[in-house]
Amino acid sequence: MNRLLVIAHVLGGLLMVFAATFALPLARSLAVDDGAHAGFFVSGLGCLAAGALMWAATRRYRRELEPRDGALLVVLGWLLMSLVASGPLLLEIPGISVTDACFEAIAGLTTTGATVLSGIEHLPQSVNVWRHALQWYGGMGIIVMAVAILPMLGVGGMQLFKAEMPGPMKERKLTPRITQTAKALWLIYIGLTVACIFALRWAGLDWFESVCHAFSALALGGFSTRDASVGGFESPTVEAVLCGFMLLAVLNFSTHFLALRERSLRVYLRDVEARSVLMLILGSSLVLAAYLYYNGQYPTFAEALRRAAFNTISVSTSTGFATQDYASWPVFAPLWMLFLACVGSSAGSTGGGIKMIRALVLFKQTRRELNRLVHPRAIAPLTINGHVVENRVIFAVLGYMLLWGVTHIVLTFVMLATGLDFMSAFSVVVASVNNLGPALGQFGPTGNYAPLSDFQTWLLAIAMVAGRLELLTFFVVLMPAFWRR
Repeated sequence: MNRLLVIAHVLGGLLMVFAATFALPLARSLAVDDGAHAGFFVSGLGCLAAGALMWAATRRYRRELEPRDGALLVVLGWLLMSLVASGPLLLEIPGISVTDACFEAIAGLTTTGATVLSGIEHLPQSVNVWRHALQWYGGMGIIVMAVAILPMLGVGGMQLFKAEMPGPMKERKLTPRITQTAKALWLIYIGLTVACIFALRWAGLDWFESVCHAFSALALGGFSTRDASVGGFESPTVEAVLCGFMLLAVLNFSTHFLALRERSLRVYLRDVEARSVLMLILGSSLVLAAYLYYNGQYPTFAEALRRAAFNTISVSTSTGFATQDYASWPVFAPLWMLFLACVGSSAGSTGGGIKMIRALVLFKQTRRELNRLVHPRAIAPLTINGHVVENRVIFAVLGYMLLWGVTHIVLTFVMLATGLDFMSAFSVVVASVNNLGPALGQFGPTGNYAPLSDFQTWLLAIAMVAGRLELLTFFVVLMPAFWRR
């Protein structure tokens, strides 16, 4: 019980921090007088009051967080803030159910970008700002933000940072203190977002749409202000700008930090994960462009390259923007893109999926095992970027991949049992667990998730949270051993 009270104390602080996020949509609502300011004011005030009450009531239980506390706090924090974030949606979108509002909020905070809404252009501007801001906050992570700005989380902050940040190798610090590391990552994130806003404004979007799409692009979230997504702009310049920033966001932000500190682009060339991500995504764009052109999907190779490049980059980075109904392309193309969404992101980026670093570890471990069959006594350590990868990390990657595979299989069968066809069931599970958003079948880029039943909606919402927390952090709190002393 004391352990839960300790966590409740920190959750109260997180809610007080999160209450400040309602200020942006509230300010937009007042500026354009869209009539939605009451929903944001009430929701923000309620969040602040609940957080302050929880924090004050459990103040005497404040202590240093243990490693297990970090996992539970992160899971409960994401679930609690998703529920709080649904408040303005319930109050300001007529006819939306509690299930759909929670799903939309979870899809935002987890940067999945799946939506149950239609007629997005007609929503109050402040509601659209809120949807995109949720993705931006979730991109770098609410907990990481709290570690950066809440002194009370400075103690035990490493447990939170490691529990939430993606990737198998999290021990390396960029700065001596974890709070400084969190602040450095957030400053880079903010700087890239500002640059994206100005670039989109230069490309022809107004300030409102520039801010919203910059939030989505850097978070690799995929929400848009239009039902037709980025295809509604029909602008090669906008597409090129978004492609550039999606590629920046899919790389490890620690690599960006090191490149800035060393003032050299060679940092990216030395990073095998960054090289692999860019080569896979850009190479796939070229291959798919040629495939679509020779299959007669587009009259010219230039047109095929434009369409293939943007949609491939968007899907493979787990963003989910769309300019075409790629689900109608020959089946090889969308399925390959769905595969890329699973492996195309770097650890320490805002993307979803298993992360390229795990794929590299698996590939090198497989090659090492094959070499052992030929040379049983050879000593061949597994190395990444010149550093030996410890066996415990390799075992952790293998365990993660087993859990990842089982999760997809079980959820796919459950969705099939609820009546979905195979392509829809399989792709919607992949899109949810890997935080992609648009799937294939009836949930493709021209549709949305509104046809789901309440059970299907909640199941996929939980899958989004589990995927955002990299499965291990989520599932460990469900183990009986986790709760034993």
